[in-house]
Amino acid sequence: MQRRRFLNISARTLFLLGAGASALDARRAYGAADRVRLALVGCGGRGRVMAQNLLNEGLPADISHLFDADTARADAVVKAIVDLGGRPPVVARSLEEILAEPTIDAVLIATPNQWHAPQTLLALRAGKDVYVEKPHSHTIAEGRLMVEAAIRLGRIVQIGAQNRSADYIELACDYIREGHLGTVHLVKVYNAKSNSSFAPRGVSYTLGQSEPQPETLNWDLWLGPAAARPYHHRIYRAHGWIAFWDYSCGDMDDGIHQIDIARKLMGDPPGPKLVQATGGRLCFADNDAETPDTLAASWQYDNFLMTCDMTCWPRYMEKSTTTIRRNDLLPFWTQNSERIELYGTEQMMILGRMGGGWIAMSSGGRVVHTEYGRVPDTPHMLDFLEAIRSRRPTRGRLELVNPSQELVHMANIAHRVGNTTLRWDDDAGRFIGNDAANGLLVREYRRGYELPEV
Repeated sequence: MQRRRFLNISARTLFLLGAGASALDARRAYGAADRVRLALVGCGGRGRVMAQNLLNEGLPADISHLFDADTARADAVVKAIVDLGGRPPVVARSLEEILAEPTIDAVLIATPNQWHAPQTLLALRAGKDVYVEKPHSHTIAEGRLMVEAAIRLGRIVQIGAQNRSADYIELACDYIREGHLGTVHLVKVYNAKSNSSFAPRGVSYTLGQSEPQPETLNWDLWLGPAAARPYHHRIYRAHGWIAFWDYSCGDMDDGIHQIDIARKLMGDPPGPKLVQATGGRLCFADNDAETPDTLAASWQYDNFLMTCDMTCWPRYMEKSTTTIRRNDLLPFWTQNSERIELYGTEQMMILGRMGGGWIAMSSGGRVVHTEYGRVPDTPHMLDFLEAIRSRRPTRGRLELVNPSQELVHMANIAHRVGNTTLRWDDDAGRFIGNDAANGLLVREYRRGYELPEV
């Protein structure tokens, strides 16, 4: 480990883990009264990973309750927790049961995207702190309402923008602030994935006829605020919901990690003046998916331009591997699907997310600085758990990350209203002179699943 990176490991992480101690040592250091009691809402892929990480890393928290619209998924997470030596959590019959439980300190939300804002607002109203996975909102209006509610109610809301807790990204910010890059006028973000989230390669993108839903699944509850539609396993089981506007922001959902890193590197500026986007279903045209498989977006600020190129099809692009993310290794940048490039007047920087590390380069391809990274899931959750006790702001707090999520919404809206350029009034939270675009700032909520008043 490079000396500078070692010296910059956060003092908070060292305090929680103990100098030279393992995560399990940290668990033993906490008494039962110090442990945070959590409820997990959403027991699919990400929810299961969160539960397993808490136990594998020995974090000072316990999942005492959990809930999912599919009882089979809830039971599977209970088994995973028990297999790892944890106490079996209570499987709640409803979200309301969890929110009414006075012993629960905070709620972890890992449901599909259409549920993130309503469940967060309900938890805040019930006096709970919240860790909600990205993207935390389905519309710009939802995000701003969430920020206002969290501030008014004095609750902690940590967004699953885990890179905000990565030491190597803090070092990149230091490097930029020290002036090594000069002035940055162009930031290029890539979310050039090799495969769509809608279905694995080789599987049809056509939904086909509806079919009976699993007996363990409450499909109406899973749909929640979204419009009613017949059950399809390719929506539910193959993450196909990402291909439909009712449930997601498309594959830009995944790109929010890189976009948020880029904003952080640029000093977390407020909203842009202009947004432009163009794209569509260019590779997989004959299917039922709605969200684009190819999209080029750009956001213009006062003195720099940020772009994002998104794809779902080039076989040769790949994310940083687990091996790279957990060792002193760097990706092959040219074909890394999740990189960020900063072009300064003196040097350029190429940076990877979730432990991908970064390099700075001068002319002639000369690498003048290198930093390796590590996956920041554990320090990000530790940041949240410690803040629950101390009541201090978190690194990935809602009001800090929400402007990054708004960039995703803006780009999608510019695409949906005709692949066009839109002017943005950040103070008003509205587009200037485009009623169609402003109509997509909000969504319609199905009767019985309206956005809760706070």
